[in-house]
Amino acid sequence: MKLIVGLGNPGGKYAHNRHNIGFMALDMMAGDHGFGPWKSKFQGSVCEGRFGPDRAVLLKPETFMNNSGQSVAAAMKFHKIDATDVIVFHDELDLAPAKVRFKMGGGHAGHNGLRSIHAHIGPDYGRIRMGVGHPGHKDRVSGYVLSDFSKADQDWLDDVLRGCADGAPHLAAGDPPKFMNAVALRVAPPRPSTGQRPPKVVTERPAKVAAAPDLDTRSSMQKLMDRFK
Repeated sequence: MKLIVGLGNPGGKYAHNRHNIGFMALDMMAGDHGFGPWKSKFQGSVCEGRFGPDRAVLLKPETFMNNSGQSVAAAMKFHKIDATDVIVFHDELDLAPAKVRFKMGGGHAGHNGLRSIHAHIGPDYGRIRMGVGHPGHKDRVSGYVLSDFSKADQDWLDDVLRGCADGAPHLAAGDPPKFMNAVALRVAPPRPSTGQRPPKVVTERPAKVAAAPDLDTRSSMQKLMDRFK
């Protein structure tokens, strides 16, 4: 069983913030795969269900971002799940918008939600890094992640969220590469080939038919007379 965590801040004020893209991913996942209903548990919102044969628990910590690890640790303890079976969806400043990457283990790169999770369960969990871009200067980061996605972001954001929902069964089955492929099919679907020429149609010309010789309608006497002309 996998514990799939989406990071964000609780409340309508933050619902459409870039920092809440993890919450958005889990909402899409739960809706597309018939999970639910969401219940208050482990200092967060939880829903359970299956991706095919694989059971999963979806968790949105409601401790605010900086204390996300408390909620994750409580859910892990209850379900007796190892850190290696935890997958966290979160915003990533170091990736361009619409870019998604899977990472197993490693540092928290200054992300406050990951920092808290590290403190409670260690670094050996999986992450889905969801690119939101960088504002250009570190002094602008806080205001940037706590502001809403723009209208111009909506198309790629919808593709990314739907791709994550499409790929969720592969995460539950322990196959991150197939998850990444599902996201790619939404974000950058293959284009139909336009470089091939249609096959050349060869039309056979009808064979020439020799003209039939003219019939000789002269009488025998006429033929004899013609010979002595």
